[in-house]
Amino acid sequence: MDQGEFSLSEREFSRIKARVYAVAGISLSDAKRTLVVSRLSKIVRTLGLSSFDAYVDHLERGASAADGQAFVNALTTNLTRFYREDHHFEHLRGYVAQLVASQPRGQRLRIWSAGCSTGQEPYTIGMDLLAAIPELRRWDFRILATDIDTAVIAKAAGGVYPGSELNGLSPERAEPFEKLADGTVRVPAAVRDLVSFKPLNLIGTPWPMKGPFDAIFCRNVAIYFDKPTQGALFGRLGSLLAPRAFLYIGHSENVGTGGDALRLVGKTIYQAREPGNKRAAA
Repeated sequence: MDQGEFSLSEREFSRIKARVYAVAGISLSDAKRTLVVSRLSKIVRTLGLSSFDAYVDHLERGASAADGQAFVNALTTNLTRFYREDHHFEHLRGYVAQLVASQPRGQRLRIWSAGCSTGQEPYTIGMDLLAAIPELRRWDFRILATDIDTAVIAKAAGGVYPGSELNGLSPERAEPFEKLADGTVRVPAAVRDLVSFKPLNLIGTPWPMKGPFDAIFCRNVAIYFDKPTQGALFGRLGSLLAPRAFLYIGHSENVGTGGDALRLVGKTIYQAREPGNKRAAA
């Protein structure tokens, strides 16, 4: 055991798994035991508690909202990058270009990045679409970006990243970023202004947004849920899509039992079946 960490009994691990499943829908495997110890030990010590058992007792018996959120934040995983799974953005460009070509100027376009982590996904959506479809600047175009982890939401809203985030991007894709004196880069203001970051627990009810959305990205989020939770989530997401709008999911995910209102049209790309909700503002 590393200095500063507590031992974790089977009973304590079971209680932690049950707790994070109940509040966030996250299904922790036994392989996550070391991660749990490393991420929660500092919190337990900071609270002045003597064990993980005492910590779960604290969470279950009236912990503050901040303490409850810190527990969830510690056990979420945030792996993302700009232009991850590029085929999704290529497909979205084609779809939105068709919408813009077929609609009068100034129409509404609403996209949701669900499980947005530190913001690379929604910012990629905004940068890519504005670069490819300049007419969107005359549309009512907004991106909703949500995540259960309040810490990553706060970071994402600033739009500032290490310069290394641009590694692997083409010069054309890297060019719009503002290069700051300390070596970091910032998403351009025109793109930051498109995105609204909000905390949201995807297994919570009800969701505040009513849709419908023209596209929803929920990628590499459901892999942390069990099958029933995955099916319920994708079913709810599908219900918020506009007619023939698209849901983009992670490379190792499928909609399972949530696919009644969706049809697979490409690699991890699903389209809302007809009939559906009418296109309107989110």
